[in-house]
Amino acid sequence: TRTEARTRTLNTIRYFHDLPQGPEPTGKAGYKGFFYHFLEFDTGARFAKCELSTVDTTLLVAGMLFAARWFDRVHADEVEIRRLAQAVYERIEWDWAVVRENRITMGWHPETGFIPSDWHVYNEGMLALLLAIGSPTHAVSKAVWDEWCVVYGDSWSDAWGPSYLHFAPLFGHQYSHMYVDFRGIQDAWTRGKSAEVGAQLDYFQNSVRAVEAQRAYAIRNPEKWVGYSENVWGLTACDGPGDFKRTIDGKEREFFSYSARGPGDRDDGTIAPTAAMASMPFAPDHVTACLKAMKAKYGTAIYTQWGFLDSFNPTMTVEDAPLQHGKVVPGIGWVNGDYLGIDQGPIVIQIENHRNEGV
Repeated sequence: TRTEARTRTLNTIRYFHDLPQGPEPTGKAGYKGFFYHFLEFDTGARFAKCELSTVDTTLLVAGMLFAARWFDRVHADEVEIRRLAQAVYERIEWDWAVVRENRITMGWHPETGFIPSDWHVYNEGMLALLLAIGSPTHAVSKAVWDEWCVVYGDSWSDAWGPSYLHFAPLFGHQYSHMYVDFRGIQDAWTRGKSAEVGAQLDYFQNSVRAVEAQRAYAIRNPEKWVGYSENVWGLTACDGPGDFKRTIDGKEREFFSYSARGPGDRDDGTIAPTAAMASMPFAPDHVTACLKAMKAKYGTAIYTQWGFLDSFNPTMTVEDAPLQHGKVVPGIGWVNGDYLGIDQGPIVIQIENHRNEGV
């Protein structure tokens, strides 16, 4: 019910709002308004020595801001949801995270400082830039967006069918779109590219093309992985069998544990249903056909009472392999045993966006 959702949302936002922040390496949930990538379940404090993460903070806060827009009534709890969500957003010091000229850093460690990587190639970091530029308290310059676009030319590719801004795993084409409807919105780069290719291009259409490319890649299946087809596809970041090599059907195969996967990048035959499901707004017919085909072909081995497991690999059938996740199911191949929150969230959000454009 709305009342139950309101209570859970308020408790969640209040929890994160009240967590302690500071520069100390332990006992804190974040610093400068940002949160660490992983938090201890019981205390909310930093897990191990993980990084202060600009993009994971972005995903969390974007969800809060959406909730603040949805709970728009005068009920005291809904007013409090809006107040706390805005407070969490406004205390993030985006300008502090611009370490190298016009680039937002990916993260920071209290032990060693800023990490050397920035958001500077087309990927899921787009949403972080938007929240940073739009911040009412710690906004960064529009030059950050212009710098972000500088390297787009290196990412433009038609290697797998349609021309598009390439980022191999599909999550990079999904996460920002969970919270922003990019249809019809263009910047200088997409306007220029539209004129060049003779077709209307925006970031939504780019994701449409990315899904088309992944499906085309599965149909072509250059590495001859078992199971890839026009209706079974989907490469993204997900769990995998483990980091090892095995000879299968006379060919040496290399497998990976948790890793980003995609055309032109790592591909070990591991299929992630979330890659297709979170693409629902971009290609609903193809996605629906894919999900039906996966369930029909692999059944309860990959689909349980909670839906699709995170990933599976029909090629990896070696039962004595040094698995780091999941198990080998006879007649199916390797199947993961987990549901990952970072994959489950986009599934729910993107299906809802397709159903009623609600998020």
